[in-house]
Amino acid sequence: MRIVLLGAPGSGKGTQAALLVEQLNLPHISTGALLRDAIKRGTQLGMQAKSIIDKGELVPDDIVSGMIEERLGKQDVANGFILDGYPRNVAQAASLDAMLERLGQPVEEAIQIDIDPEQIIKRIAKRAKEEGRSDDTEETVRNRMRVYEEQTAPVVGYYEERGLLTRVLGDGLKEEIFERILSVLNQHSQPA
Repeated sequence: MRIVLLGAPGSGKGTQAALLVEQLNLPHISTGALLRDAIKRGTQLGMQAKSIIDKGELVPDDIVSGMIEERLGKQDVANGFILDGYPRNVAQAASLDAMLERLGQPVEEAIQIDIDPEQIIKRIAKRAKEEGRSDDTEETVRNRMRVYEEQTAPVVGYYEERGLLTRVLGDGLKEEIFERILSVLNQHSQPA
């Protein structure tokens, strides 16, 4: 199964992806994790990305799309994947569709995790303290929320127009949210 998880920064995409990986035994592809790894290793891309991320801005499409295409070319994604943090704009969604078309593996499900923005700010503040993330200040979070609304939110409409989108309430315990997502996946995997 090829799944795209959508939602604002801090909506729980990464948490839910980790639970789905455990349940479905599919690789989790997170642009955030790919970028943080490059930053940690001090690669040239990582250093460029760090200065952009620390301002709460998005890393350019060509860099992120190239990383995703490289990752999707690996053998462990042959049976599917859980994509988190990509596509983040309509151009990337179209690029992903073209990539997956070439591979003969189109997106099967797009899940939007809906949550109140103030809840997100509280979650991210907690995560910043727990993980010591320099990109999670309140100022950068508010900027990322603005950027999300302007650039990423239209991706929801992109998948909705293609009949691939389901919205899931992102409030509550992570286990409750996970059950909602599993319900969607089970419902959509049933033969018509």
